[in-house]
Amino acid sequence: MRLSRRALLAATTAATALSAAPPASAAPHRLRTGFENLVASGYASLRGQSVGIVTNPTGVTRDVRHIVDVMHTDERVNLRAVFGPEHGFRGTAQAGGSEGRYDDPATGLPVYDTYLKSGRPLADIFTASGVDTIVFDIQDVGARFYTYIWTLYDCMEAAQLAGKRFVVLDRPNPVTGRSAQGPVLHKEFATFVGRQPISQAHGMTVAELAGLFNGEFLTTPVTLETVRMTGWKRSAFYDAWGLPWVPPSPNMPTPDTALVYSGTCLFEGTNLSEGRGTTRPFELLGAEGIDRRWAEAANELGLPGVHFREAYFAPTFSKFQGKTVGGVQIHVHDRAAFDPVRTGIALLVTAKKVWSGFAWRSDNWIDKLTGSTQVRTMIDAGAAADDVVAGWQQELAAFGRMRKEYLLYK
Repeated sequence: MRLSRRALLAATTAATALSAAPPASAAPHRLRTGFENLVASGYASLRGQSVGIVTNPTGVTRDVRHIVDVMHTDERVNLRAVFGPEHGFRGTAQAGGSEGRYDDPATGLPVYDTYLKSGRPLADIFTASGVDTIVFDIQDVGARFYTYIWTLYDCMEAAQLAGKRFVVLDRPNPVTGRSAQGPVLHKEFATFVGRQPISQAHGMTVAELAGLFNGEFLTTPVTLETVRMTGWKRSAFYDAWGLPWVPPSPNMPTPDTALVYSGTCLFEGTNLSEGRGTTRPFELLGAEGIDRRWAEAANELGLPGVHFREAYFAPTFSKFQGKTVGGVQIHVHDRAAFDPVRTGIALLVTAKKVWSGFAWRSDNWIDKLTGSTQVRTMIDAGAAADDVVAGWQQELAAFGRMRKEYLLYK
């Protein structure tokens, strides 16, 4: 059953890739996003359809025009609605917020709120919008707990329930697609920061994730098409492509943030600041009472590709707002060697060792972020960082084999 479904999904994806191929004159070395290839095809995947799009401020062209504004004025596509995720379509909301239902002042298009909506309620929104096809175009950052990939999952499921087609426009994974890293979610810990059992750093693009979701996790597959990138290589980081970086969320200001995020976001599950309210979120970590000993302990581990600097900062919001705290700043000097998840675990282990005030969040949010109790209980038992990392390797290898079947690029 699974093999036949994969074969069917592969056929629909291949058909879309052909229809959205760029002109032969296009420079072969230049990356073209899914949206760029969609336009080059004359919107072939959307022809004859009324269209709604799930997007946010990252849905931009190379010259930073928003694709909604571009599509709205192009007679070749019938754009009828916009669906906003967490932080909203135009990006006016902070973490844990959205923009609600409104009409977009720039285009007059109705904007519907998808945040924390799923299943039949979200399907009803798609039905009420009157569109035939749902398009998804949002820049991901490569981490399981970044909510946009679960917006993708929820929208795919809801589109199937509503009888809508679903088209994913692909964009690069900014931290490369070389490999999967970190623990795999256990289903009993599923939340909006992890709906399904994938690894903490998945090493996939959103189009690849859509194929995996459709082939492995949706009870009934949606009618899925993907418009692939051309020219993307799995080994390259975001700055190799000459694309503008638009913060996907307020605390993801640069590709450097994305590079460390899949490891240091784990500090959201502790009483330490993860750097929110500073200019370097997820690169600055700390709390009152921490001093140079944390950076010294972390540097002694000799982790590949990274140095740790003793740092002091005063967050303007979130944890320790207005207070000066001590901690570390992460300085990645070799991106290819750097392992963000191993580094995040090592920082948890050393923080607990050098600071007597260390504590997990009382709701054990760390278990939702890591996908099980394993990380928390092993660290509490005094395990070394490498022992914690060894504990998830078997599950990671199994996910890696599944993941391989859905990769679209070399």
